[in-house]
Amino acid sequence: MADCKLFNSADGSVGTMTVDADAFGRRAPRRVQREAILMYQANQRAGTHDTLDRSEVRATKKKPWKQKSTGRARAGKRSSPIWRGGGVAHGPHPRDYSYALPRKELRVAARAAMSGKLHDDEVIFADSLDFDAPSTKKAAAMLASLGIERTCLVVTAEQSDNTYKSLRNIPGVRVMPACDVNAHEILRHRNLLLTQAAFDALLARLGTPGPRGSAGGKA
Repeated sequence: MADCKLFNSADGSVGTMTVDADAFGRRAPRRVQREAILMYQANQRAGTHDTLDRSEVRATKKKPWKQKSTGRARAGKRSSPIWRGGGVAHGPHPRDYSYALPRKELRVAARAAMSGKLHDDEVIFADSLDFDAPSTKKAAAMLASLGIERTCLVVTAEQSDNTYKSLRNIPGVRVMPACDVNAHEILRHRNLLLTQAAFDALLARLGTPGPRGSAGGKA
């Protein structure tokens, strides 16, 4: 069992609540989490890098000097990679870095990340994350009362525009519904702030771990 902070939106007080630290099973091998993180980061790469090869460089095609009797090395074009201003040999060109891993493996990685957050006391609960109107001031006061000074991932049960608009301008804070949470987003933020409904939604989506921490449940 783990004791987590609980924010009461009615009076702004901070209490504690007990959560089953093994709700998401045991921590999976770091290899699984590493592979998931590398996949998410690779899928975010634009892949728009491009270099000019010798056929794309704008340069005269005239031979710099004649082939023989000059005492110089042979040269054919000024666009040669060995010349200054010439093309790039074997340089990068636009490509797609994205790839996919099995969904079961991604669920295992997400469960392992959640399990790590619970065991490291980095999960914080709030009885409600609903705002009557967008208010960054109220959102910042809530985070300050909880002692959150570093990055934080705020997880809601469903998409909430007022919650998103209240927290989007606070540096290091990101708001995301439970249906979009993955291992990369969990691990790249120091703290995890969510409601009981969001916690239940994550538990239902990631599935119930088996006896050896294997994947299971719904996708």
